Amino acid sequence: MDLRVGLGFDVHAFGGDGPLVLGGVTIPDARGLVGHSDADVVTHALADALLGALGLPDLGTLFPASDQRYRGASSVALLRDVADRVGDAGWRVGNVDVVIAAEQPRLAEHIGAMATLLGSTIGGVVSVKPKRTEGVGAVGRGEGIAAWAVALLHGRETSDST
Repeated sequence: MDLRVGLGFDVHAFGGDGPLVLGGVTIPDARGLVGHSDADVVTHALADALLGALGLPDLGTLFPASDQRYRGASSVALLRDVADRVGDAGWRVGNVDVVIAAEQPRLAEHIGAMATLLGSTIGGVVSVKPKRTEGVGAVGRGEGIAAWAVALLHGRETSDST
């Protein structure tokens, strides 16, 4: 079976006008992030991991901030478009592993909802893990949130081992 792996990363600073959205889930009573779309770093990292596995350009290239159609856009809708590209290219999602680095807010109670929503959006298993950076770096100082994602795609069975 053909396999492909992609790595995604995103980071946004606090200070946005909207609510904090992570993994498609609105986190109540939390500062929003700055971004052209809804600034969902988790969904952006996941989308970039899928795009990387396909060998396609990153999310910002496909859905540029210079295009007003994406102003305030739902990152889940953008992720759905990326997931469609995965299927259209003849691949399917095996699994995705996501790490969120944030000092605040505490995310543990939202992780299950994020994993479920993201998994149903991409048609694959998604694990989400919150981490603190213990005061180290910009994220540790509470300036923003970062996320990393690794995606595994499965292709069709082949008889060619090249």
